[in-house]
Amino acid sequence: MIERRETLETEEEGPILWVRLDRPQVLNAYNAAMGAEIAAAFRRADADDSIRVVVLTGKGRAFCAGADVSAGAGAFDTESGEGTGNFGGGARDSDFIAAMMDCRKPSIVAFNGSAAGVGLTLTLPCDIRIAVDTARFGCVFTRRGLVPEAGSAWFLPQLVGLPTALRWCLTGALVPAAEALAAGLVSELVAADALQARARALALEIADNTAPVATALTRQLLWRHAADPDPSGALSVDSRLNIALGKSADVHEGVAAFLEKRRPAFPGRVSTDMPAIEVRPAGRRAV
Repeated sequence: MIERRETLETEEEGPILWVRLDRPQVLNAYNAAMGAEIAAAFRRADADDSIRVVVLTGKGRAFCAGADVSAGAGAFDTESGEGTGNFGGGARDSDFIAAMMDCRKPSIVAFNGSAAGVGLTLTLPCDIRIAVDTARFGCVFTRRGLVPEAGSAWFLPQLVGLPTALRWCLTGALVPAAEALAAGLVSELVAADALQARARALALEIADNTAPVATALTRQLLWRHAADPDPSGALSVDSRLNIALGKSADVHEGVAAFLEKRRPAFPGRVSTDMPAIEVRPAGRRAV
């Protein structure tokens, strides 16, 4: 069933939660309501064991053109200018980024078109990104007198490397899909009429073959330790996790399914069966 909200629509399709940006008349331009609704959708996915994967995409010819600047030159003045209407007097914050990072379900972005500014940065905490081959991407903040937001000064170099992130952010230029693919921002390009099917196939590859608890923990391990200066942080927790998981019904089922050459039916649930082991670098706050 499709549920429509002010700025997006959601749809559960088996283990997939589709989250579609739904302001096509303004190229899905971002405002505070959209941020709040994205956050709510990811929190919903996190709490619902029946949802295994979130797919974020857009309706219309663009994924997201960036922030809504319909208020004019004062569009970003959230304290006293016109921006208070679109962004709620400072509500243009990173709550949705925290919701994405806290979500224990993997997420896929299917760029149905171009993404610029916050339209790009709001996708960076997601795990897999694919795009139509006509999409373009832009970290356009310096061209608007702003700096990269939504934590993108951290996320973007993790994905494409510091030299590429610097070039993209300092020039503010639009990047074609082929360059985004070569840099690692997206993992594959597809024709527009194949995008939804490919996103669904990726989501089902995860949902049909992986253990929910192990997938949630793997996502946390990679996001929270990939930027560590050495492997000691990951080493301090991964063996403890595998000791805890090794005696679980999920591992028994995973090995049995492999030996019997069948699809696994993992019994573990994220809501009840996560081990009591914190996955984060020492001294760093949880995100």
